[in-house]
Amino acid sequence: MQRRLVCAILVTLAALFGVAPMATPAVSAAAPVRIMPLGDSLTGGPGCWRALLWDRLQRTGFTNIDFVGTLPGGGCSVAHDGDNEGHGGFQATGIANQNQLPGWLSSTRPDIVLMHLGTNDVWNNVATATIIAAFTKLVDQMRASNANTKIIVAKIVPMTPSGCTWCPSGVTALNDAIPGWAAGKSTTQSPITVVDQYTGFDTVADTTGDGVHPDDSGFQKMSDRWYPALTALLGGGNPADTTAPSVPGGLRATVSCNPVTVTLNWTASTDNVGVTGYDVYRASNGGTFTSAGTTTTTSFTQALSGSVQYQVRARDAAGNTSAFTSPVSVVPPPCPTMPPQDTQPPTTPGTPVVTITCDSATLNWAASTDNVRVTGYEIWRALGTSGGTFVLVGTSTTTSFTQTGAGTFRYQIRARDAAGNTSPFTPPVTVLPTGCPTFSPTPTPTAGGCTAVYSLTGSWGGGFQGQVTVTNSGTTAMTGWTVTLTFPDGQRITQTWGARTDSTASPYAFRNESYNGALAPGASTTFGFLANWSGTNTAPTVTCARTP
Repeated sequence: MQRRLVCAILVTLAALFGVAPMATPAVSAAAPVRIMPLGDSLTGGPGCWRALLWDRLQRTGFTNIDFVGTLPGGGCSVAHDGDNEGHGGFQATGIANQNQLPGWLSSTRPDIVLMHLGTNDVWNNVATATIIAAFTKLVDQMRASNANTKIIVAKIVPMTPSGCTWCPSGVTALNDAIPGWAAGKSTTQSPITVVDQYTGFDTVADTTGDGVHPDDSGFQKMSDRWYPALTALLGGGNPADTTAPSVPGGLRATVSCNPVTVTLNWTASTDNVGVTGYDVYRASNGGTFTSAGTTTTTSFTQALSGSVQYQVRARDAAGNTSAFTSPVSVVPPPCPTMPPQDTQPPTTPGTPVVTITCDSATLNWAASTDNVRVTGYEIWRALGTSGGTFVLVGTSTTTSFTQTGAGTFRYQIRARDAAGNTSPFTPPVTVLPTGCPTFSPTPTPTAGGCTAVYSLTGSWGGGFQGQVTVTNSGTTAMTGWTVTLTFPDGQRITQTWGARTDSTASPYAFRNESYNGALAPGASTTFGFLANWSGTNTAPTVTCARTP
């Protein structure tokens, strides 16, 4: 009120005496908080947890933020600020030993760093103490760049890649060491927060099939874990989510015979951000309610024995839970005499026939037969043409299955009936990434102004991981690139990220993805791959061509 009165007097004086009033200083908006996602291919290739996290932050009022990094984003269906520092194949120890972080920090000046590092170190059997020492050096470099840097460090997601027998225990050892290290390294000015990305992450259901790189469900879990820790640091009128979901509605139970089961159904809860699941509790014969399971849908089924009561509550990503529903009582019905238990498995399905396109493989097979009924088929897959462990990658109720993604894999199928009996597996069939048109970008790439450097980032018996750094060495921006790797010892690439190839044997011609082809002069990007080798593993000859 006083400010408005003063302004009115000044305007009146100006009108009477021809004196211009003093200009009121403009109030500048607060600078956006700069957030750097720092990691390897789980962060950058394409690292869609970043897209999901950005979208959720925008929807919940945290809009004055800027994701920063020297690498561009892309490849995710959710619009987001894609800048990041997720370098495929990089190790924490390598980044620290080569002093790569200070240059990235100088270019981006982050206020907060989200760090998920160590996956490639564990994969390369680096000792836990060595990784932790690298973490210490990286934090010191962050604080040298910005003394007030806030750091969120992840206990990394689990991994079970083929051939890496030490990976599960290596991840556990690193994750066990992180909280104590963080507590000793954290300061009031530059706090370190630990986020548990490990618990609840399934290397079969939440990865693309290689036991390492997240699929859509894995990215969602990672985003959900980052969110509460990050919003707690952002503060400033955007409080962390403390609103509980509404109580699920209309809980009802349906009982079935042969076998005796109960199915619960209810109406979905609502939440200010989003419901992530439901907790189902059960009490027997008037006893105490205990957890019976969880579900992400509005339905839950389990075997029924005796009179029981059920109640359900909703849960969101921040850990808020609704009140429980009113209990519903369930009594086993007077089921007719059950027939003898079905113990006869289905017959083996026919050997799969494979149809391949540029980025997918479709399997078709002859149907199994069963004394009662075949209810579906399980599809199992192993990496490469030999070795490795078969893991379940999908199911089908028909005699066909399609999976996207390039790479060399072996598939086998088995049938299942309603009693849970399974047939023997079909003989494995090998799927090679063939049948794709030869890559020919438009306009045609030209030599010069583009460099590519190959590095071996990990090696184990019969396999290795490589990385290529592509740099625009010209004086003008380029819109795309093609890198050719010629291996002299018969090495065969089985999986790639950050680039695409239609080649099935050396030489391999790699084309940029949609999100990393445009490079300004001096800018770089990386792509990586897994490959098999035998005998010797000589480095490939590397050439690079650019698209203007």
